Formats: sequence, structure tokens, C-alpha cells
Amino acid sequence: MVEGSMTQGAGQGAARTTAAMPPFPGYATPAPGYAHAAPPPVQPAHEYPEYPEGYTPTARDLPVIGGPATPQDVPTVELTPLSAPQQQPQQQPLPSGPGPLYVVGDVHGYLDELHRALFEQGLIDEHGHWAAGNARLWFLGDFTDRGPDGIGVIDLVMRLSAEAAAAGGYCKALMGNHELLLIGAKRFADTPVNSGAGTASFQAAWLLNGGQRTDMERLEDHHLQWMSRLDAIAEEDGHLLVHSDTTAYLEYGDSIAAVNDTITEALQRNDPDECWDLFRKFTKRFAFRDEEAGPVAVRELLHTYGGSRIVHGHSPIPYLLGEVGTEDADGDEGAPRVEGPHLYADGLALAMDGGVTMAGKLLVVQLPLAG
Repeated sequence: MVEGSMTQGAGQGAARTTAAMPPFPGYATPAPGYAHAAPPPVQPAHEYPEYPEGYTPTARDLPVIGGPATPQDVPTVELTPLSAPQQQPQQQPLPSGPGPLYVVGDVHGYLDELHRALFEQGLIDEHGHWAAGNARLWFLGDFTDRGPDGIGVIDLVMRLSAEAAAAGGYCKALMGNHELLLIGAKRFADTPVNSGAGTASFQAAWLLNGGQRTDMERLEDHHLQWMSRLDAIAEEDGHLLVHSDTTAYLEYGDSIAAVNDTITEALQRNDPDECWDLFRKFTKRFAFRDEEAGPVAVRELLHTYGGSRIVHGHSPIPYLLGEVGTEDADGDEGAPRVEGPHLYADGLALAMDGGVTMAGKLLVVQLPLAG
């Protein structure tokens, strides 16, 4: 096993300041010695002159240049030639081309830890806004459940997606099994589904797997629509990005586009048994852990979808290492120590779930790994 190390991120964004607008010059007090001319008397309506037939408002008598002398009540001033306008600094264009690539492991509702990890990598500023220019950021799924603020995590990812795009970068996310679970719990509640081992329901499975009632209370339609349209698989710079360390993706298509389309269409059909089958398959894990079979499974996925290394979340690194601990562990006593992502399966697989739910670490890492 080789431990990958985290690299320094993009520079932190500059603090924003807003200067007060100066008052318009000359409007605070009148110039010394200046007196307003008295307005001309208003002529009563019955004394208005009768205009000739065909007169229009554009036919008024105006002073003619070069005609009679300038009226004495019009002040004359000496004009000062204007100096050549100073050249204004040009606005810097948005950076072109792809920026550095970052990935985020399973967050599971730990919003404060996510803010801290993104800030340490220079991806957001102290106020939680995008600060990384044209950097590329991928979340590997599992935003909710077990932690205290899953909806807050989703709101942050959605906002960063818009802010990153405006800065020339992007922030994207993959579908995790807990997204499938939350969608099912909201849509189907206690509707019985065929679990393969008897009757079950999304509601019961969601609560059993760390579902937070406060998340369900705050879950809105736009959250559901966003989750149900997430891709399941992507490829960036030779990294095949998935949520789960499973070969189940092969059952949904022989290309990245086919897999994503098939899963999106299945969710749109709104069939509880079909959605449960998706959830069940993407809850599987450890397909790459065996010393002999693991690299073979990874190569099959890479051969089918492209890339030279799989990057996944889902299975906490302490599980992959066989360390003692459960995701329900409380406090730091006996907590597994995770310093960075776990590179394994002949260097073909990179695990990114640092076990934040068991007092591990929420990982945000720049790819490719340094060293």
C-alpha cells in the first residue's frame, strides 16, 4: 500500500472591499458669490401667443449662431482645453484552458469540515465563496446522512458550481449511493420494494443508514432535481471518477455516456423497484481490494470506460486497510488515523473516503498525486 500525499491548492482569493462612492463635486455647497438667476415669469395661459397654422414644437425660434449679439444675461467663461484621457487599465480576461484538478471524498453532512478542507486547499475564501479561478473540482458523491447538515452541503456544492463557472473553472458532482437512498426515501417512503432478501422500504433503509430527519425536513424539489440528474461516472485527465468501488457500472452501459444516460432515465421513470435495484448495486464495495482479483477488476473498468486510474469514494480507507472501527464510532478514541488518500490495486485505484463519519478525515486532494 502506498499513501498518496496532498498537494498545495490554488491561491486564496483576495478579500473583497467596497469603497464608499465620493460625492459628486460641486453639489455639496454652491460656489462662493454665485447667485441663481431668477426664473422668468410664467405667462398666463390666455396670454400665450397664437402660433401660425402648421406649427410644431420643433419650429420654435432659437438663437442663430452668428446672428444678433449674445444676450447680456448669459455669462461667458474661458474654456480650458481638456488633457488627453488617461488610458484605463484593461480588465484581465478569464484564464483560458483547464486549471488544476481536485477531488473531494464522501462528505456525509459534515459541512464545517468541508469548509475547512476546501479553504486549506485555496478553493474557497474565508466567506465560503469560490476563490480558485479556473480550477476544476469534482465531488465523488454521498453528501448527506450520518452527519449534521447534508442539505447545507448540497446547497454549498450547488452555489460553488455557479461561482466556479463564472470564474472560468467548474465544480461538479457524482451520484453516490446515499443520493439514491435519499431520493428513494423522499419519493417512495414506506412503499414496499423487493430487496432480494424479503420486503424492505427506502424509508427504513434510509434511517438505518444514518438518515437525518432535519435533512428530510429541509429537502426541497430543486435539491431532488439536482441529485436525480447527477452523472454516475466521469473521466478527467486520465482519472476515471466513480463513487463506488464496484464493477456494477458495467451493467449499465459500455461507455461513460451510456451509463450516465441509463441511470438518469431509470430515475425519471420513478419506479420504486428499479430505483432500489440501483441503490443496491451501488452500495456494493471492495471490488478492488483483493490482491489478485482487485487489479483485474480495475483494468476491466479502465478498458471499458477509459483512463489509467480509478478514483473512488464509498468505502472508508480504514475499511480497505482492515483496521478496527465502524462508521458509527463516537469521538476520537480509537479512531483510525487517515493522512491522505489510499493508493492500491497495483497503483490503479485511489480511495478518497477518509472516514469522516468515524472521526477520520474529509479528503480534498489535487490530482495527480505528487511524489
